Amino acid sequence: MKVLRVPLSCPLVFLLLLTPAEGNYQVIGSHEPIVAVQGDDVILPCHVEPRVSMVRYTVEWSRPDLKPDPNDRLSRVEYVHLYRDSREVPDMKISSYVKRTALFTEGLIHGNISLKIINVTLEDRGRYKCFIPKLKGSTEQFSIVHLVVEPVSTNTSTTETPLQPRDLPTPKHTGGFSSPCIVMIVVSCILVIGVVIGVIICRLSAKNKSQGYLQSRCLTQVQIGSCCEQR
Repeated sequence: MKVLRVPLSCPLVFLLLLTPAEGNYQVIGSHEPIVAVQGDDVILPCHVEPRVSMVRYTVEWSRPDLKPDPNDRLSRVEYVHLYRDSREVPDMKISSYVKRTALFTEGLIHGNISLKIINVTLEDRGRYKCFIPKLKGSTEQFSIVHLVVEPVSTNTSTTETPLQPRDLPTPKHTGGFSSPCIVMIVVSCILVIGVVIGVIICRLSAKNKSQGYLQSRCLTQVQIGSCCEQR
């Protein structure tokens, strides 16, 4: 019975086949500019291909167009966001980005190294560099993402009501009475009715007075006649 002997190097070859070959890693960002409005929160997309955990790697986000501080003798580069030893390093951060940037910690396991910037300003616009310095054997260790920040629009013509609106349709005359005419007619009718009622009251009052006068004369005459008969 023959025993098939497998060389000891075969398991090693098998493991090498499962491991991504060196030189295949790439840091990939957005090829299109990221557009945001002043005051918005924005995400600068960036990830590593093939997908590999970035938890133990150093991730650097910087502004390549910004020059180092001339007063700094060491000409140290300040970062928009620096992730090292599985945590953020704020000591070397640009002051204007303090408490305004963050990585997606859960996404680092899957190679997601996108950067979130809170409350963007006009000074934030420009180029951003995403760099993995210790990504050995990679063809691309960094990527450039361009951020465009637009100012808040001050055009309020759509919300303001014009004081003198134009191009409004002119109401057509329908041939009926307008409101002022109706009011005048009603007032005139009330005045006429009041005058008629006043005349009627005056006549009734005069009639009552005349009847009272006649009654008083008749009573007087009756009294005089009775006096004469007694004599």
